[in-house]
Amino acid sequence: MKRNKLVPLQSISYRRSNVSSSSSSWGSGSDSDRPSWSDEWKKLGLGARLLTKGRFPSKLFFVQLGTGVDQHGDRSDATKAAVRAVRNAIEFNSIPGVIEHIPGGRKEMLIHVKLGIPKNSVVDVLTVAKVFPYGRLLPIQIVDGGLEFSTGRIVEELGDTDDVGVCVVACVSIGYNEEGTDGKVGDEMHKTFNTKDGY
Repeated sequence: MKRNKLVPLQSISYRRSNVSSSSSSWGSGSDSDRPSWSDEWKKLGLGARLLTKGRFPSKLFFVQLGTGVDQHGDRSDATKAAVRAVRNAIEFNSIPGVIEHIPGGRKEMLIHVKLGIPKNSVVDVLTVAKVFPYGRLLPIQIVDGGLEFSTGRIVEELGDTDDVGVCVVACVSIGYNEEGTDGKVGDEMHKTFNTKDGY
């Protein structure tokens, strides 16, 4: 199977180009930065830590998909649809087992986010990062995907200049890496379970 190559980015907003895959950069952020969804979250100390490097979890605990749509405003900015896609992937789940099964619990769990966005769209990855209340967020991987579609209406009051809507698909994976395991960002080297083996 062909693997997507990850290319580091230099800015927080990311515009799709002709590369097949890329990972985000947090701009001037550091490993200890914690973007927060709201002032309430900030007061409570919630917000995932942003990692500037790392690799896909070798021990997967949770994989969930979500979709998000934005039908209005600047169609080249897919950030709102990306936030909705990530929230759709994680909002209707409870993962209490993280505390017992991931070393360090929810504060130390690795989060990998892969976004499929339409070509020539921009995503502010720092805004997407604010969705996560805890954990260690790896650089967000962005690939060609999602879709643009005709909504059949224009609402000028909402900034529409055409009837194009944007859809983003998100895959959110959480887990951890054992000490001494090999792999790099994007290798997606993890244990796979087969139902024929009784799993």
